[in-house]
Amino acid sequence: MADARPFHWEYVPEPVTREIFRVEGGQPLHGTVPISGAKNAALKMLAAATLTGERCRFTNVPEIEDVRVMTETLRDLGVVVDHPEPNVYEIASGDVEWLFVPLEAAAKMRASFMLLGPLLARFGRVIISNPGGDRIGRRPVDLHVQAMRTLGAQIDYRNGYYFATAPGRLRGTEIRFPVVSVMGTENAMLAATLADGHTIIRPAAREPEIDDLIVFLQKMGAGVERTYPDTIEIEGRKRLRGAEHRVMPDRIETGTFIVAAAVTGGRLTLEGAAGEHLGGFLDVMRDAGVGVECGSDRIEVDSTAVGPGQFTPCAVETAPYPGLATDLQPPTCVLLSQAAGRSTVHEAIFEDRLEWLGELRRMGAEIELLDDHHAAITGPARLRGTEVEIGDLRAGASLILAALAAHGATTIHGAHHVHRGYEDIERKFLDVGARIERVDEAEPADRP
Repeated sequence: MADARPFHWEYVPEPVTREIFRVEGGQPLHGTVPISGAKNAALKMLAAATLTGERCRFTNVPEIEDVRVMTETLRDLGVVVDHPEPNVYEIASGDVEWLFVPLEAAAKMRASFMLLGPLLARFGRVIISNPGGDRIGRRPVDLHVQAMRTLGAQIDYRNGYYFATAPGRLRGTEIRFPVVSVMGTENAMLAATLADGHTIIRPAAREPEIDDLIVFLQKMGAGVERTYPDTIEIEGRKRLRGAEHRVMPDRIETGTFIVAAAVTGGRLTLEGAAGEHLGGFLDVMRDAGVGVECGSDRIEVDSTAVGPGQFTPCAVETAPYPGLATDLQPPTCVLLSQAAGRSTVHEAIFEDRLEWLGELRRMGAEIELLDDHHAAITGPARLRGTEVEIGDLRAGASLILAALAAHGATTIHGAHHVHRGYEDIERKFLDVGARIERVDEAEPADRP
């Protein structure tokens, strides 16, 4: 692949400012929590905006670290990114100067690999690093790469980078995934919007974030629609136009605060929440005895009459949508630690996602790790404050939940992980009565 600039890149990791959360537990949460825009929708839409040279405008974008990394990556490519006010981003990608997504971006955020499809489809070439992200098990991008090859791309892998070219336009075809892949579906769909001809993707992931992305693409003039629950069809266009879109609410944040109300014996109103997006999670909550009422754009959670030890144990299993989302497994486990009896957890998506339960066990939970995918939780546990370490984004938020339900003070190391996906989470907790603060880890870690 020829380019005016030589390919020389040495990745020197930036020093990470490590932070800690200090949490004093035992305080019921009461009040209203505004739910932010969905991380897993916003990141894909920012990538999709590179499919056109016209301006795209997004509102309700969460102010989180992953969005900052994605926008900085786009700026490095030569894309114009404006941030005129909080939660609003405007993207204009004219002639991208340097079709290279480096390891620096990929190491921080797996979603950077979503630039493969749109850049390849629009510009015919891209160099992109193998992605990073949370350490929750193998998440290979082979399905993404094979989908691009099926569309006619030529892709070589050398020294940790994919060198991709598309002689002429990509060609519409049928893409059959061996397993359901959310990002694989999205990447293939973005690439196919500018391909020559008709593309069928099956089995296509059914997550609501994908349907939100479809709505945005349709506003851009893309010929894309979900024709069956597991099938997406795309009629390629030669060009797309700019569009404006409001990002859907974050269902993972919503689920996190539902559990927060439950385990603290509180009552919360979640504004801007969409109960219809929570699939199997709400079934588990109701089976466990959590009082949840869903309105058109809000969710009411009342656990003032159901204290720790009064929840019902459950057998839960993660699954693709509409089943229990793997991202909601960690907060669900915190709730199950407060159920009266033995619950079982089957993590069917990622093989390392149960490792964080070791930290919950340090807080006093009775947990048996049966294997990489199965655990048993016996409650109710009298959680106690201690020092724990965050290993990934969702486990981090769940350790906050455990600390809020615990007796005494908890110091949670690695707070920076949580800010990858939750907008101003400590402020939202403070506003509903939690006792939580975030400080640099370099400061004395004395308990409050």
